[in-house]
Amino acid sequence: MVASDSIRDDHLDELPDKHVARDFYAKYDPKEVLGRGVSSTVRRCVEKETGREYAAKIIDVSADLEDPQGLTLRQATLREISILKLVAGHPYIIELHDVFESSTYIFLVFELCKNGELFDYLTNVVALSEKKTKTIMRQLLEAVEHIHNKNVVHRDLKPENILLDDSFNIKITDFGFAKVIAPNEKLDDLCGTPGYLAPELLRATMYENVEGYGKEVDLWACGVIMYTLLVGFPPFWHRKQMIMLRNIMEGRYEFCSPEWDDITDLPKHLIKNLLQINPRLRLTASQALKHDFFQHMQLRVGPFDARKTFQLVMLVVRAMIRIKRLKHTPEPMSIEIARFDPYRIKTLRKAIDGCAFRVYNHWVKRGEVQNRAALFENRPKQDLKASYQQSFQAKA
Repeated sequence: MVASDSIRDDHLDELPDKHVARDFYAKYDPKEVLGRGVSSTVRRCVEKETGREYAAKIIDVSADLEDPQGLTLRQATLREISILKLVAGHPYIIELHDVFESSTYIFLVFELCKNGELFDYLTNVVALSEKKTKTIMRQLLEAVEHIHNKNVVHRDLKPENILLDDSFNIKITDFGFAKVIAPNEKLDDLCGTPGYLAPELLRATMYENVEGYGKEVDLWACGVIMYTLLVGFPPFWHRKQMIMLRNIMEGRYEFCSPEWDDITDLPKHLIKNLLQINPRLRLTASQALKHDFFQHMQLRVGPFDARKTFQLVMLVVRAMIRIKRLKHTPEPMSIEIARFDPYRIKTLRKAIDGCAFRVYNHWVKRGEVQNRAALFENRPKQDLKASYQQSFQAKA
């Protein structure tokens, strides 16, 4: 690892506003680089006085380039800072700890989330169980409810912008596209990530005399995220972006087999209500949190019965023992299925999905010409087999 003194000296040589740099380096000890952007670098740093670790984002705001909204990077960064302060205090939103500002650089010091992005976590595990999805989605919707109550729309919710802390609780980050809006205000500018854009946002940017969009776009993104968590790929992804955008505008997606075969109806119902084309029919964050998917089963309270209580305890113990044994019991596997259709087996499917992502470095959705199952098929393609036969007959 590079010594902190050399890091400090290198940065001071690069920064025109050395007094601001000295203020930052006097308070924090910078460590290794965590990530780089077009005009920013993120480093792990340690607060000298307390020894606590943070993530410092160093942004070069010297360029006069403007975004589609007519804001320079400096103006956009200052807007993000004001929004972060407005929504601060929620357990599932990233905390802005410190700010250092100069004419050419802005230092943003955030809390450090050591478990990285939800996207990277999902890449490793491929898909999450309904229980883990329920935990993450409840936290996400509570955070969205909070920012919406502050009249803020995020506009770029996706797994890459959701961090995981030491306890694997989520932290929504990257409020660069976020904006404060009036209760009935509508927006019409294009921003966000293609696979997570809501239909009304696309219509507002593609057609004239069309009503704009509001906070409902964040709930559409939540539906896309929930779908992705459960099966490991998003509902509208397509290698041809125009086809993907058309599918979004038409709300065309499916709960395909075999990925959705073992998933119950409640999460599907919630996703359907989040992926409503009409934003007026789409659930709000508060309504989504009241969905049956998040509700716990409640037992009736009645007169105490020792015999029934003992029987119930015995049933619970026996069930726990069976579940514990089931965890270590290998999944039954048919030789024929393993030979001709390995993608049907859940264990093999997770391995295949992980391999496919490492090969392509992006989602490969089942149902396309080159799907993940096809990468591991043990049977020759029919048209290729026929061409070989024709070639052999011609030679004969």
